[in-house]
Amino acid sequence: MATVLRDLATSFARYLRAEGKAAGTLRLYGQSVEFYARWLESHGKPATLDHLTRREIVDWLADLQADREASTVRTRYRGLFRFCSWLVAEDEIAKSPMEGVRLDVPRAKPVPVLSDDELVRLVRACHGKDFVSRRDEAIVRVLLDCGVRVSELCGMRVLTSKQLDDGYVMVHGKGDRVRPVYFGDRTAQALDRYLRIRSSSRWAHLDALFLSQRGALSTDGVREIVRVRGLAAGIADLHPHRFRHTFAHDFLMNGGQERDLKRLAGWSSDAMLERYGASAADARAKAAAQRMKRGDRV
Repeated sequence: MATVLRDLATSFARYLRAEGKAAGTLRLYGQSVEFYARWLESHGKPATLDHLTRREIVDWLADLQADREASTVRTRYRGLFRFCSWLVAEDEIAKSPMEGVRLDVPRAKPVPVLSDDELVRLVRACHGKDFVSRRDEAIVRVLLDCGVRVSELCGMRVLTSKQLDDGYVMVHGKGDRVRPVYFGDRTAQALDRYLRIRSSSRWAHLDALFLSQRGALSTDGVREIVRVRGLAAGIADLHPHRFRHTFAHDFLMNGGQERDLKRLAGWSSDAMLERYGASAADARAKAAAQRMKRGDRV
């Protein structure tokens, strides 16, 4: 039977208490293991020791960096790093999976957004009348129009006819907060086409909106779809979170208010506004500087 990470975390906490560590340290380190375990489960994987691998840890950190403050990411990193070191000392594992894993938290460096030309190429790369093509185009358009997290996309349920006509879908965000997100007519058309062909799937009875050949589409499945379609469109290393950054950038550049973006994106912290709005802020600053051109006046 596979060893459960939460059971090991309990032993880890006893070790920390024996070492005289502060209650705050116990809490933060314990949270790191717990959040990693939850991340595994949200990706359809058991929270067991055999899933404490370098690749999965790197993916977890990437997700954290995309949607958490830098200080939070560093805390989670340190907690899991210490947990892995303890596992080695206790002979639970031979080598720490975090050995050599560097944490490079970007500081005030805007994530590159997708250009209109790239988006056109990406949608064209999905064109087709088969199930996969129609599903993938619907996914790309929803990511672009709604700016949702990949976990929120996978949590979407089959839309009603009214939702399609009104251009909205309800998503379950972090902290199980439910909010509406909105899409335009072309996305509604893509969803309508997908829903019609979805009805012929062997998994059509499932509540999940997006399906694979084996049931509900997973977050890893969405990442792979985006990566492959990106390569077909000539966009390397495309990740779902890049759509989220593009959504935030376009929203602010087109006159959207930050408080509205915060609500649409499902953020509880203003820090996410700064991170996701950095590219738009840079673009506005550049435009303002170019309008000034004080040197041209003398």
